[in-house]
Amino acid sequence: MRHTLREKIIAVCDKKIQAKGESVGLSFYAFFANKNDNPELLMEAATWWIKTHQLDHFEKASKIKSMIEAGL
Repeated sequence: MRHTLREKIIAVCDKKIQAKGESVGLSFYAFFANKNDNPELLMEAATWWIKTHQLDHFEKASKIKSMIEAGL
């Protein structure tokens, strides 16, 4: 996964955790605008989330952040 996407995921997770607490959940769609203006990047995130790690639709933001920081 490209570095810019990793940074964006961490920033979104931090924002969600700060606003709603450690138990807040999110899906990979949280990292994108409602408009699909970058399908390649969306597919990169979806592949990481669904195919590579077989995550549920909603996961805890803290878990996703930890995975990204660990380089998974």
